[in-house]
Amino acid sequence: MLAASSDYAQDTPELSQLAQNPIAKAISLPFQNNLNFGVGPHNDEQDTLNIQPVLPFNVGNDWNVIARAIIPLEYEPPLGQARNSMVGVGDTSLALYLSPSHPGDIIWGVGPAFAFATASHEELGQGKFDAGLSAVVLTIQGHWLIGALLTDVVSVAGPSDRNTVHQMTLQPFINYNFSRGWYLASSPIITANWRGPDNRRWIVPLGGGGGRAFRFGKQAMNFQLQVFKNVVSAHDAADWTLRAQFQLLFPK
Repeated sequence: MLAASSDYAQDTPELSQLAQNPIAKAISLPFQNNLNFGVGPHNDEQDTLNIQPVLPFNVGNDWNVIARAIIPLEYEPPLGQARNSMVGVGDTSLALYLSPSHPGDIIWGVGPAFAFATASHEELGQGKFDAGLSAVVLTIQGHWLIGALLTDVVSVAGPSDRNTVHQMTLQPFINYNFSRGWYLASSPIITANWRGPDNRRWIVPLGGGGGRAFRFGKQAMNFQLQVFKNVVSAHDAADWTLRAQFQLLFPK
């Protein structure tokens, strides 16, 4: 499946940039699997498969709205002597980005972000409805695509017996694109729990990997693999993460 058809080899650099741009004007369906090592008191493995559909909409001639959802399917190991492992759906998040249809050197988008209490088990979600803002900015310069995605949400509704949430995620991304769709990538996800104690507030990973955008027949696809080490980590959080992503692309 990593062999691109020669009929479409000429557009693989554009496919790479399309796959790497979180607010590209194209429908896409990424499946991002994060396998975490060293979780909890017994250094167990934890796994999250994020299904991340992206749908762009035209708003007149000058603007687009890009809807990005994240639906997590989670495996949680036993984190205490009285708990069992569990599998289920986590909380669903949604961001809506207003972005210019004809950007210049700087591509950007900004809009509201939400998190919905859709977890199938109490332990797999926060139990709150969160709202806030999300913003994306990036630039494409030759072989380079560089940018960042920032989201900050806070609880606005939900059961009073669940902890109030105020969380930020920052995802810088750096990509260097080669010919025939190959590229190097680094896109760590930095999180901050603003309501947590100092020793549980930040998770800061470092790492990277690579991937390839290609076509299988007429279907555009992207695959990437990255490895991250948490250089700053909350108590009982993962030490390492192996991220594998497979993405279906539907360019216009």
